[in-house]
Amino acid sequence: MRKVVVFVGWMSLLSVGLCSVEAKGEKKEKSSVKKEAFGKTEDGLAVERYTLTNAVGSTAKIITYGALLTELNVPDRDGKLGDVVLGFDNLKDYLAEHPYFGATVGRVANRIAKGTFTLEGKTYKLAINNPPNTLHGGQKGFDKVVWKAEPKATPDGPSLELSYVSKDGEEGYPGTLTAHVTYTLTNDNALRIDYTATTDKATPVNLTNHSYFNLAGTKTGDILDHELTVFATKYTPTDETLIPTGEIKPVQDTPFDFTKPRRIGERIDRLKGEPGGYDLNYVLTKDKKEPTLAARVSEPKSGRVMEVLTTEPGIQLYSGNFLDGKLKGRGDVVYKKHWGFCLEAQHFPDAVHHERFPTMILKPGETYKQTTIYAFKTK
Repeated sequence: MRKVVVFVGWMSLLSVGLCSVEAKGEKKEKSSVKKEAFGKTEDGLAVERYTLTNAVGSTAKIITYGALLTELNVPDRDGKLGDVVLGFDNLKDYLAEHPYFGATVGRVANRIAKGTFTLEGKTYKLAINNPPNTLHGGQKGFDKVVWKAEPKATPDGPSLELSYVSKDGEEGYPGTLTAHVTYTLTNDNALRIDYTATTDKATPVNLTNHSYFNLAGTKTGDILDHELTVFATKYTPTDETLIPTGEIKPVQDTPFDFTKPRRIGERIDRLKGEPGGYDLNYVLTKDKKEPTLAARVSEPKSGRVMEVLTTEPGIQLYSGNFLDGKLKGRGDVVYKKHWGFCLEAQHFPDAVHHERFPTMILKPGETYKQTTIYAFKTK
């Protein structure tokens, strides 16, 4: 393997880990990682964008701000590449308020009730950024910081490792946490995301990716005709602020039952409350060391199929309920209600308050590990 650095005007392109891998029935390509400038934050920190291209020509684009996935181009049944994640053309829009498009969220993804928790006899207070609760790490979670990036070549495909050190007391959380997130775009068209973290004090940790998917393409309309299967027979009911009650209930005879393939929009009008739609955590069979199939989504027009495999005990289905047409994405597309869906592999929301839930507490000497794979094919 070799590294080649090419400078083109204002933009530097770094091509890493070139390899020639022949995929059955596909044109032979060279996999690569290319780097370019993507602007600066308001406090002057440079942000980079990396493009991962696999051996069959699919691409994933990731920026160091928020360790964020901005584009994911995979083929439809005719072999035509199309972007399947919602996002923006420029850094300015990512710096403004948006619903976590493509972001790595933490230190604790999802909600913590009333923005407070007690650990080892001490009470910690967090920012209330989703009243009356804390959401996705607080006011300045992992989605709003600049990560360090290191491109890598792997036998499976091009890879990018991002790292961030969250200092003791950041957003109210105890302990200095060192986090790593690695994206690998495999040569068989899977986006694999590996997470690790270590700490010097006991602290809650729950990392996930918050991409909004639309398998028909981000310019095509809502996702209500996507066919979804979730391989879970139970879920965690919530109160009106989306905090789990602590119960674990069966999905049978509820609109939440996707144990057999169903259109996302088939029973969405049966869901009570505003703004209407799915936003709940499914209980997977158990916390496994190896990624296990958690969900499958297919889109009839494009023929794209996405399977989600994870090591996590839960997965959050969100149907883009709060997209309201106020945000304009790539190519000036207006993102309306239900324009994308999320499948966020995670520990259960508010687990710090529920002993029955799998613990999200990481202690010194331990290593947090999580792997989630979004695998694409066609039918």
